[in-house]
Amino acid sequence: MNHFTFSDRAMKFQAGIFAILDEKKRMLQKEGRTIYNLSVGTPDFPAPSHITRAVSLAAQDAENYKYSLTDRPFLIRAVQQFYQHRFSVSLEEDEIMTISGSQEGMAHIALALCDPGDLVLVPNPGYPIFSIGPQLCGAEAVTYDLYPENGYLPDLDAIPEEIAGRAKYILVSYPLNPVCAAADDAFYVRLIEWAEKHHVIVIHDNAYSDIIFGGRTGKSFLSYPGAKKVGVEFYSLSKSYNMTGARTSLVLGNREIVKVFRDVRSQFDYGMFLPLQYGIAAALTGPQDSVKRQCADYEERMKTLCGSLREIGWDVPDSEGTMFVWAPLPGGRKDSTAFTMELMEKTGVIVTPGASFGTLGEGYVRMALVLPPEKMKAAAEAIRQSDIIG
Repeated sequence: MNHFTFSDRAMKFQAGIFAILDEKKRMLQKEGRTIYNLSVGTPDFPAPSHITRAVSLAAQDAENYKYSLTDRPFLIRAVQQFYQHRFSVSLEEDEIMTISGSQEGMAHIALALCDPGDLVLVPNPGYPIFSIGPQLCGAEAVTYDLYPENGYLPDLDAIPEEIAGRAKYILVSYPLNPVCAAADDAFYVRLIEWAEKHHVIVIHDNAYSDIIFGGRTGKSFLSYPGAKKVGVEFYSLSKSYNMTGARTSLVLGNREIVKVFRDVRSQFDYGMFLPLQYGIAAALTGPQDSVKRQCADYEERMKTLCGSLREIGWDVPDSEGTMFVWAPLPGGRKDSTAFTMELMEKTGVIVTPGASFGTLGEGYVRMALVLPPEKMKAAAEAIRQSDIIG
């Protein structure tokens, strides 16, 4: 047998919680159990037909299988028109680039901004790639804490001056997965002031501005004065247009950051596959009614799930946005992983333990809004019958 050695960074990563849950799910399915999988945020809605038609038509042209090398003018124009109409944000050509999904982009932008030993600020709780990305390039990810009593908004003044002075960038995302909180205008104004004062780049992950509840309007970080001076925004088509597998996202804002990031990306690939560029353009310039309708459907699912759980004694607050619900553990429990496995075994309901999202995620589980309302009710009923709530 060969005895290989691997990089230290590779050794930091073990089988993720989703792989563990998937293995357990297959075991339960073999036993004939009914499964309610609320663990992974993969939309169950179809991609709109005008998008699939555009991709399909472009895919029939043999010329479109060559290296694209650049983001084509038709795509740039589509992004400019969309951001102007949707967010009242004007973008120049050199303030726009595509990326093969925000997950990959969050990892690679650290390569453009950080050297080994640099410091970045990331949320706790927060989506794992926010921390993993900078760590993969040797940077140090320092967390800023988010608490429900503060609406899961960071207290920027509580970040020590020494940390703020060293930080290369701060990663912010609202509505925020997993805690399902939205940010108000005052927060973004304060964030830009803070970033300018400390010379910190802002990276805003805007994955869920089209899935926001309670009559709120999803906004862009770039719509606030001074935003382009301090940072960039990732805008993902994955959740708004159900294009998760297509890996289509945009990086927008500060032209210096965009240029350096584009130069780094050119070492990895030769531009986005042209049929996908046509798909992005079709999504952004086509009818948006499905996006609004889908947001309403997600809100109905959220209210059904949260309301049904509250009826059986599990006090789960409504989400402000995202396609998730953030639920405190019932009955005084403390261990989110143990509860997740117990819930799965007793009810067939699969959730994600909050501990997967940072130390302050412990004591919670995340549920994805990927089942229709009647199945959400059935999941709550399975929980009620199990007596796991107590």
